[in-house]
This record gives sequence, C-alpha cells and structure tokens, in this order.
Amino acid sequence: MQEISETRFNAIAGYARHPLARVTGEELRYFEGASGSILGIMIRDRTDGDFAGLAFGRDKKLKFRASAMTSFFETPDEAFEALGTLVTKLTAESDEFHYQGDEVGEPVDFFTPVHPPEKLHPSFCTLISQRGFSPAREIIAPMMRWHEDLDGNFVEQFQSTAFDQRIWELYLFATLTELGYKLDGAHHIPDFIASGLLGQVAIEAVTVGPTKQGNAIVPPPPTSNEEEVRAYLTDYMPIKYGSALFSKLRKEYWKQPQIKKTPFVLAVADFSSPTLPSTTSALERYLYGYSWEASVDSDGVRAPPVKLTEHRWGEKVIPSGFFGIPEADNISAVISTSAGTISKFNRMGLLSGFGDRDVLMIRRGTCVDGRPEATGPKIFEAVVNAADYRETWVEGMDVYHNPRAKLPLPKSMFPGTAHHWCDQNGSRRLFAPQFHPMGSTTRIETGIDIERVLKEHDGANFRVWGR
Repeated sequence: MQEISETRFNAIAGYARHPLARVTGEELRYFEGASGSILGIMIRDRTDGDFAGLAFGRDKKLKFRASAMTSFFETPDEAFEALGTLVTKLTAESDEFHYQGDEVGEPVDFFTPVHPPEKLHPSFCTLISQRGFSPAREIIAPMMRWHEDLDGNFVEQFQSTAFDQRIWELYLFATLTELGYKLDGAHHIPDFIASGLLGQVAIEAVTVGPTKQGNAIVPPPPTSNEEEVRAYLTDYMPIKYGSALFSKLRKEYWKQPQIKKTPFVLAVADFSSPTLPSTTSALERYLYGYSWEASVDSDGVRAPPVKLTEHRWGEKVIPSGFFGIPEADNISAVISTSAGTISKFNRMGLLSGFGDRDVLMIRRGTCVDGRPEATGPKIFEAVVNAADYRETWVEGMDVYHNPRAKLPLPKSMFPGTAHHWCDQNGSRRLFAPQFHPMGSTTRIETGIDIERVLKEHDGANFRVWGR
C-alpha cells in the first residue's frame, strides 16, 4: 500500500464522497493498493477524536465506492496498520465482492471508436492516440464512470459532433465535485443540480461554437492588428455569446419544478476559435452592456465606463446587456472560464500521477494584476511536473453576478473563483483570488528525462511578471 496525493484520490474516487462526509470525519491520508484495485483513506472522527480507515473497490460499473471499514483506534498508527491489512485482504477478493447491488447496466467503453475514422472529432483522435495526452486520457476514464449519461448519447457525441460540449460538461462535473457538491442524477434538465453544505444551485452548460453555413465552418474574422482585435472583442464575439445565451434563455429552465427557489446559472465556454485571443472581456461587455477602457490619464484617473446599446457585425445586430433582458432576471449569474479544455484535463491528470512518465508540460499565460494602477494582466509561467506546482479545477473560473436576479447567487457558493459585479451606472467590482489565470497555453513534450529537466530548471518554478 503506497500513499498518494489527495488530488489523485479525488480524481479516482472523490466522486463517491458525500458532502456531509467531511463534517463528521477529517480526511488525513490517502492510499492505493499495489495493484491499483483498492484505495484507502485514513480519517479522524471529529466528535470523538479517534481514527479509522476506509477502503474503496470498484463496483460492477467500475466506479470506486466504499467497500469496507476498519474499527476505530486511539492512535493514527493503529488505524494505518489496520487499513494496510484491510487493503491487502480486499485486493485478494473477487471483483463481485465490491459490487453494491444498485448498479444498472454494464460498464461503458468510452474510448473505443463507435464511428468510422472520418466521423471522429480531431480532438478525440488526439486524445486517444497521442502519448502527450495520456494524462488526460487516464484521468477522464474514472471520471466518466460517475458522469451519468441521462440523454443516452454522451459517448457517441463525445467522439464525434460534440467533443467540446462534452469536455465542458465533464469540466463542470469535476469542478462541482471538487467544491463539495453532490449532483442530482435523477433529472437531465438542467444539466446539473448541485447540492451541498454551501447550498443548492442549478446549472445549464452553454458552448459557443464556430459559425457554420450548412456543414462548412466559416473562418472567424482576422485579428492581425489592434483594430481588428478590438472589433472582434467589441462586436463579433458579443454577438456569438448573445446567440448562445439567448437560445438558453428561451427554454425557461427556471420553470422546472425540481429547481424552483434555486439559483439558476448559465455556464458558458467559448470554443469558437481556440487560436484567437481570449474573449473574457467580450463576455463581460455583453452581459452588463458597458465598455471599460483600460486607459488612465496623467492624474491616474481611469476613463469612465461607456454605456452600450448594441453590437453590430455585418448585417447582424443585437442589443447589448444580457442581464437587462426582461426574462434574464431569472438568471442568477453566468459563469465562465477559458480553462475548460482538454489541456486542463491533461495538467490535472499529470498532477494526479496519470499518464506516461516522460511527458513534460510547461504552462504559460496571463493572470489578473491586482494592483490599483494596473491596466492589463500579468504573465506567468510554470513547469507542471515540478513538485511545488499546484492547480485546482475551479482555478480561473469567473462568476458574473446578475444585478437584477430574482434569486441572487451567494458568493460563498463558488469559492476560489473571481466574482464580478456591475451596477446600473457601469461601476464594477471584482473579488479575485491572489492568483487568478485569465488564459494559458500548455506546451507538451514527450520522451523527456523529467528528473534532469527539473534539476536544470533555473530559479523559482512559478514565475509571474508584469507587462
């Protein structure tokens, strides 16, 4: 039995944890049996102060779930010894020993193609074939065991027409689980109904895809100079966001009886063109209907916010200010991040000990500059393989609060995120973690002597600097 990180345990079996579990017991250490078929946790009872071990095995659908527990002991050493004995014993048991009796159906094979090669999504082909993405592949496999496919088409779409949408849903699933929420598997509308010690929230996933004419993708507009980038973020992308969000608004999810009196949130991700600039500013501009210039005059005074009335691109025109639409007062907030991509799964997989041991990842991006005088973001760079590298699923998420919401979303329900507010005069407030990435890219190399690279790495692993 070897000790593993909490990150690895959560990636494999954290989805089995009930939100109340950490109220009654403090988790101390995490373990994995030699064969990988049994996991263990050492806990301390918060009421009595004694110690015990809990073991997990795979059920009939290959989900890791609690199989057995040791007695309680006065010391952690006694509990550790008993847990080791229990893990060894359970490793020798048959697969059927760990079946729970409530499993429905058979385990699903997520990665064997169900389509001919020409119909597979290029990103899915990358995921299943390239060694550099082996960490993502191996962390997604146990996660998918827990993600209920209520619509019955998850695997088929994950491999073909809706890869980005399904990755976004898996990202939200992992993030909500990390935040301690239990997900309602009985309803498929909306996508997530999450309950926990922080409260209850309902979430519908939204994605912004490439523009199409028939089956052909229309290339996005050029962004080769500052003027073109400005037009892209000021009008083109707000219209793209507006189309996706308004289509969800028309479905009136808040009228579903299972989420009445529950804050309702739209979670939107931009997959329209991953090679172009981050569109975070475009989303904020469209939601609140204001433009905020970064310029500061000689006296240190920022330019005042400018009220927007519309966004216009070619023949398309939409009103600005999504939160101002009459029915939008049923939307408590919009959440978004640029991190809900396969690269995030790759980094989290590497952190959890998955994938080939010779995969090197170097992450570089921009993060919020919290200085009052700042007019732009800072730049950061880090080696993901380094022992001191840290990352969470929720890192980099933005929560845009609706000032007109009938049911406001409590800030406490999404800890670790950046919270945005804007009043009717365009005055905005931001509450962000000390480190809040706005966007990043991950360079991947394979066949690397990782130990040598880390020894030769010059200076601090995590570096942040201003522009």
